[in-house]
Amino acid sequence: MHHPVPTTSSRPLIHHTGFWYFPVAFVARLPFAMMTVGVLALVVSVRGSVALGGLTSAAVGIGVVIAGPVLGDLADRFGQSRVLVPTGLANGILLALFPLVVDSPAADGLVLASAVAIGLTGPQTAAMSRSRVMALIGDRIAPDRRERTFSRAMAYESAADETAFVIGPFVVGVLAAVVAPWAPIAAAAALSFVFVTAFALHPTGRVVPVASERGAMAPARELLRPRMLMLVVAVFGVGAFFGSTLTSLTAFMEARGAPEAGALLYGVMGVGSAVLALAVAVLPARFSLRWRLAIFAILLFASAGAYSVGGSVVTVTVVLCLMGIGVGPSLVTLFSLAGYRAPAGRTATTMTVLASALTLAQALSSAVTGAVAERVSVETAMLFPAGAALIVLAMAAANVVHARRWDAAGPSSIG
Repeated sequence: MHHPVPTTSSRPLIHHTGFWYFPVAFVARLPFAMMTVGVLALVVSVRGSVALGGLTSAAVGIGVVIAGPVLGDLADRFGQSRVLVPTGLANGILLALFPLVVDSPAADGLVLASAVAIGLTGPQTAAMSRSRVMALIGDRIAPDRRERTFSRAMAYESAADETAFVIGPFVVGVLAAVVAPWAPIAAAAALSFVFVTAFALHPTGRVVPVASERGAMAPARELLRPRMLMLVVAVFGVGAFFGSTLTSLTAFMEARGAPEAGALLYGVMGVGSAVLALAVAVLPARFSLRWRLAIFAILLFASAGAYSVGGSVVTVTVVLCLMGIGVGPSLVTLFSLAGYRAPAGRTATTMTVLASALTLAQALSSAVTGAVAERVSVETAMLFPAGAALIVLAMAAANVVHARRWDAAGPSSIG
């Protein structure tokens, strides 16, 4: 049975997770961050088709989006380790086999089907980690320290996500260049076998109560309330921002004869974004979540507008730093709001729905922005991040107007 442990106000969160939890949870995110880029690089290299590479990468994203909420629901019902262990092992096997499929005379359809299967088994480590941390804070941290601990934990989790999504593609690029195009996929498979399994079996997984220990779960329709849908749409906007920025930036640098520099410049934004995501933890509590989201969304939209008319590499680089300042804190704030608003017993489901929205938006916006850059112009493609930022800003505005009513209407998952 699940019994709350008496709160220990003097002990920090890391005492309850154990020292190795955060390093293991971080490395367990990398296969997820590596697989979409690794699949793209491998297919383009072996089959010689950028179009097929893009489709294959999108197929992974579609698999992730279909499976994410289902895996979250199963974890909420039966426990994380029962879901994550078989999922991580299946993902490792499918990744290990993928280079053989691509290298074989198999039809393109089989390559795409393999990519969808990789996505379907994509381990939802980030969402599960947030769910665990939230349960620990609610269970083991004294009520007067929960708010601050929760803010710091969500800031760390978002920074870890962003860092993984910067490091993942970088590792893929290095391994593909130094070893072989199949090396990043083999590395992702090895990480999935070892670290996803270690994360799945970590004792913190038992902290999140399963359905049989918890009493009634809130019905799934609670996820369709405006206060939750607003978060899903806003996170979708952030994902579209990431995808359109990376793709338009790559096209922008390709037009200047250095396409590989696109990923490096994107890394500038990613690092800045991760640093600022962590900095959210030191913002005063009186700077409320609804105003945080509004301010950072305005900054995101303004800097994306400047990016769309950037012109020179120097200007674009400076603007990317400003975009990082807007996007990191926006993402942290959205996940913090999701933590407070998650329906009873549906924390993992809520987090996987948001993670799926982020992934889907990245895949769709990358495909659309790439097509526009190729068929219309790079300048037109560079307008897309501002369009994505406008979605985030519109949802932030709706949240400012309705937040008091929304947050008074439902249970808080913390405390």
